[in-house]
Amino acid sequence: MSKLIWCIFCFLLFPVSALASGFGVFTQNAAALGQANAVVAHSTGPSSLYFNPALLNDVPGRQMEIGATGIYADRKVRLDSGGSEEVKSDWNFPSTFYYTHQANETVTAGLGVFFPFGLSTEWGDDYEGRYLGTSGDVFTLNLNPVISVRVSDRFSLAAGLNVLYLDATLESKVNQTAAYIIADAQSGDLLPDLPGLLNDIGQKFEGDGWGAGYNVGALFKATDRISIGATFRSHIDVDVEGEVNFSGVNPLLTGLFPDTGGDADIRLPAQATAGVAVQVVNPLIIEIGVRWEDWESTEELRIEFDSPVFGQPEKVIPRDWKSTWTYNLGGRYQINEAIALNAGYLYGQNAVPRSTFEPLIPDTDAHLFTIGSELRCGAWTISGAFGLEHHEDRRKKNELGDDLASALTGQPEGTANGEYQADIYLLALSAGYRF
Repeated sequence: MSKLIWCIFCFLLFPVSALASGFGVFTQNAAALGQANAVVAHSTGPSSLYFNPALLNDVPGRQMEIGATGIYADRKVRLDSGGSEEVKSDWNFPSTFYYTHQANETVTAGLGVFFPFGLSTEWGDDYEGRYLGTSGDVFTLNLNPVISVRVSDRFSLAAGLNVLYLDATLESKVNQTAAYIIADAQSGDLLPDLPGLLNDIGQKFEGDGWGAGYNVGALFKATDRISIGATFRSHIDVDVEGEVNFSGVNPLLTGLFPDTGGDADIRLPAQATAGVAVQVVNPLIIEIGVRWEDWESTEELRIEFDSPVFGQPEKVIPRDWKSTWTYNLGGRYQINEAIALNAGYLYGQNAVPRSTFEPLIPDTDAHLFTIGSELRCGAWTISGAFGLEHHEDRRKKNELGDDLASALTGQPEGTANGEYQADIYLLALSAGYRF
């Protein structure tokens, strides 16, 4: 058992990240993905700890589940300036681990280890939007112990603690030619004449930090065939401390672009979900659900420098995101004692307004279509699912771009404007064991 647990945690701690709506990751179980995550009012086994911990009273005995979802994003943009660009895509594998223990008919406890938020986007270094960002990676690991109490035969309540670790890397380019011209003007034309166009400066911020929050859940079985579930996860504030490094800086500008410490406060959004499940006939359960996310709390990303960078004590990246709603419908059909089939559909709103839409998080309204199956064999349950997440085309037409060039001309110079397109492919596999 000790060897098994060690392998599980090595698997979970492997640094992976993936992008979903906003930068939330909701692929926490294959059986749930097969039903488009419409599983707040009926159990999927130990993974119900994530979707609604009040369902754990319906997970008998001691059970463990481990899983992973392969995510591949096909993203590209048709630029208004001509031509097109594609994100450097690769498979990412956010993973999960759940353990539950039903102490008695009243109390069930559990522990979840999963990745609630993630981001993985990489454009080329010569991409038109390089001054906005060339790559962004956000990795989170959440430890979530919970306790669920069966208050009555029809009503359960649950509560848990979320301890979250976040690691972030953000990279972009700085227009060194514009920086040189501005620095020369500020010095009273004391710098040597510009020999020509200078190379871009590479800018990289790396940092990590911890935060904590809570989650609660409730389940009400209105009848033997109808159940209502609801859950809430609080926002989590993370103080990210790290380093800002620059590369390719002209010797005359070294003092303006020092490698320095940096600090950023990141608020991860609160989330609320609800669902109604109906057992239409004995083999078939259908659930309809809704999810609300408080992305409105993401007003800006502010990185404060220990030493000024180009005379500035901080870098402020505007966000002004908005809260979003997601609607989903899923179903599970039990063919026999061993095999079940799943299917679902989800529609999700995007959080990013037109004014701050940019290449690192090119979020758009999304349609997710899923299918899956479950196989029970003795104490084991194996689940698999496939999902196609189609993002509606979206146009960037705003003033975000090269700030230094804009400062020179006195006019905003939006870059990487064009039509953004994306399709995301998901392949999930989970394995559960009942002791």
